[in-house]
Amino acid sequence: MFDNLKYLGIEATRHKIISELSVIFSSYGISIDIRHLMLLGDLMCYKGELLGITRYGIAKMNDSVMMLASFEKTADHLFDAAVFGKRDMVHGVSERIIMGQQMPVGTGVFKLLMDYDRDVRPTRRPLLFDEPSNDKKYGGVLNGIANATAGSPMEVCS
Repeated sequence: MFDNLKYLGIEATRHKIISELSVIFSSYGISIDIRHLMLLGDLMCYKGELLGITRYGIAKMNDSVMMLASFEKTADHLFDAAVFGKRDMVHGVSERIIMGQQMPVGTGVFKLLMDYDRDVRPTRRPLLFDEPSNDKKYGGVLNGIANATAGSPMEVCS
């Protein structure tokens, strides 16, 4: 992989990771949706360098205490965070799962507020026969249509 990164770049390395993982899992008869493999490839390459899914790679990926604690050496990461006064803003997916909060992806991205005091109903538009003058103007045409549709098709044709 490092030769791939050196000569072809990070995008080619990401593609290679996805294809290699696909080959490995399929050789064991395990079918995994390609989107999961793409997520792993993205996670390993998003910093512009190849990072492994190891304690060292995860430590380079994120400064989040909760994410580090969710992977390995939980007590060590939490102890270091307490001693050095680290803060975790709980923005990532792993952190949100640990805290039982909604994840900031998909429908969890939106933070909409509704003003309940404001009337949001649409204003009523005037209809065709709200004015009596339109009744005389269009009434004959509409009565003919109503009579034509009320009868059978044979009556309309005759």
